[in-house]
Amino acid sequence: MSKKRLFITLFILLVCNTNIFAEDGYRLWMRYDALPVKKRNEYLSTIHQVVFQGNSAILSAAKQELNTGLKGLLANTIPNSNTVTNGSLLIGTPESSALIASLKLNQKLQALGEEGFYIGSLTLNQKQVTIITATTDQGILYGVFHLLQLLQTEKNIQRLNVVENPKLKIRVLNHWDNLDRTVERGYAGFSLWNWHKLPDYLDPRYTDYARANASIGINGAVLTNVNANALFLTEEYLVKSKALASVFRPYGIKVYFTARFSAPIEIGGLSTADPLDPEVRKWWKQKTDEIYSYIPDFGGFLVKANSEGQPGPQNYGRNHADGANMLADALAPHGGIVMWRAFVYDNKAPDDRSKQAFNEFTPLDGTFRKNVLVQVKNGPIDFQPREPFHPLFGKMPKTPLMMEFQITQEYLGFSTHLVYLGSLFKEVLNTDTYAKEEGSTVAKIISGSVDNHSLTGMAGVANIGDDRNWTGHIFGQANWFAFGKLAWNPESSEKQIADDWVRMTFNNNANTVKPIKEIMLASREAAVNYMTPLGLHHLMGYSHHFGPGPWVANKQRADWTAVYYHKADSAGIGFDRTLTGSNAIGQYAPDVQKQFQDVYTTDEKYLLWFHHVSWTHKLKSGRTLWDELCYKYYAGVDSVRHMRKTWESQKSNIDFERFTQVQTLLKMQEKEAVVWRNSCVLYFQTFSKMPIPQGLEKPDKSLDYYMSLKYSFVPGN
Repeated sequence: MSKKRLFITLFILLVCNTNIFAEDGYRLWMRYDALPVKKRNEYLSTIHQVVFQGNSAILSAAKQELNTGLKGLLANTIPNSNTVTNGSLLIGTPESSALIASLKLNQKLQALGEEGFYIGSLTLNQKQVTIITATTDQGILYGVFHLLQLLQTEKNIQRLNVVENPKLKIRVLNHWDNLDRTVERGYAGFSLWNWHKLPDYLDPRYTDYARANASIGINGAVLTNVNANALFLTEEYLVKSKALASVFRPYGIKVYFTARFSAPIEIGGLSTADPLDPEVRKWWKQKTDEIYSYIPDFGGFLVKANSEGQPGPQNYGRNHADGANMLADALAPHGGIVMWRAFVYDNKAPDDRSKQAFNEFTPLDGTFRKNVLVQVKNGPIDFQPREPFHPLFGKMPKTPLMMEFQITQEYLGFSTHLVYLGSLFKEVLNTDTYAKEEGSTVAKIISGSVDNHSLTGMAGVANIGDDRNWTGHIFGQANWFAFGKLAWNPESSEKQIADDWVRMTFNNNANTVKPIKEIMLASREAAVNYMTPLGLHHLMGYSHHFGPGPWVANKQRADWTAVYYHKADSAGIGFDRTLTGSNAIGQYAPDVQKQFQDVYTTDEKYLLWFHHVSWTHKLKSGRTLWDELCYKYYAGVDSVRHMRKTWESQKSNIDFERFTQVQTLLKMQEKEAVVWRNSCVLYFQTFSKMPIPQGLEKPDKSLDYYMSLKYSFVPGN
């Protein structure tokens, strides 16, 4: 063979054995690339073959995922067999596998419930085997994903004894997707759901979306915006939704709909939507029966009513329980549920907006049907960078409350800012409500353990779009991942979740894992500091919510302005929610009130949320409030600069495409953090009349410049 021909042959072989597609983030955390040789050999000494017993759509999906994952991670095709030998991976339920049944694991299985799983290293017929078992096929699916994640993160699998079951029953993504494929507060492109091509064309992304959700334990998807469109309940869209449900079903994911409360009028031809009207109730029952005729495992309805202009039962002099119970009665024969949102506020109410949901819902405690969850945002305003926990948690003991987190970063820099929300989620979940006694954390309230509720749940407003990498920012994927893991178990550690995500998304190199984890775990506090430190809130730009707008005033609603919340004046800054102010603290348990009533005992991260504080007030640092506010804003920018520097150190450890994207976005984040800092410091300086502390760089432009900035093309509006 000539040298020329040899060169061409080698070149072709090189191309054919190289992944010609860029590492663009599409695979999320399910990257089944070959592990280091030493680790592969270690795992191959434990798993020689797979004995997968059972036959169903879910088990087929689990088996396909397992075969794909093992082949990629171990760089070997692991044979499937019907005979158990040393090194077998045996998978099945006691019903699908006589071998599993022979192990007599009844006591262990009883603890698993409908979705839990057990992974163990056992002896069967004098053979050393690894088993994955559960009481249901869905549990097997979750067990398979868990085993693959153990391999991805290079854990020891030789002596396994893993018992897992979800602490929450409903673990659902809320997609704020519209029928025209725009996404309200979505920053990663258009909606995944291509209604024009459905039901005939099923985009492969639908399956990958379902795989990703199942891999982290999410078991439901609300397909459309809470600002609902009644057309979605018509036959045209039921057919399309049925097609999506058929894709999701093998991955244990139910579909849910947002219900437009006025649908009986808009598409039903009725003259009223009064929930106590017999014809209205009949219409909803017939519509619900119709939905189940298309989707037998339909999950139920999510409802936003009498909030921000949406229709609801109050239009007819009824209350939220009247509306929720009407839908619950229609769903009950089919096993469906209602998720009724508590995000309500009335512009006509003169009281502090943070109090309104509590005032409307607590009198209704115990009046909701058993298949109703009241869905409560994590804080009393609206997904701010930092809020105290919502006072409804712990104050409706007769009603199951469902947590609503926002995964999409409406108030946290959209998809251009790296902000790991696992830290935010855990801060809320770990907070003690003192509902019955010390230790009644928010996590225990929503898991039902405090008030003995069996219907439990957590919802996350999705950050997913049709961008190739799903979430716009690679690190946005971590927030989707963290939500799923915490919905499965709210007691999980955000640090361990970050560790697993980094290993599965990038690599297991300690020189990569440690610094990227440090970036993630510092990122949320950095964002709070350069946006809303010391308990400030709602300072963002009007309508689009991008960029700073502490000067926003004189809009159609006072509580849509920034000045309503920060109340800056020559004397000080902050919203007085103590006994001398709006008395919002009165909605919390006495032990919580005691913490927040006194300016000196209030945790300073919530200081200006609960108190109007003098500019010269001394904080724990020894600085005046004004100086501390400045230092916080500057520390936020410094943190982003440190994040950039740390990321730059990973250039040789991360693939070019993802490294470059994050590198570019961190540059944008630094620039935008400086705009936030300078805008807020200069604006609040007009009230404090005090200088920026020495040693801090002075803003290079005037307040008028920052106030003139326009954000005309921001997405998600």
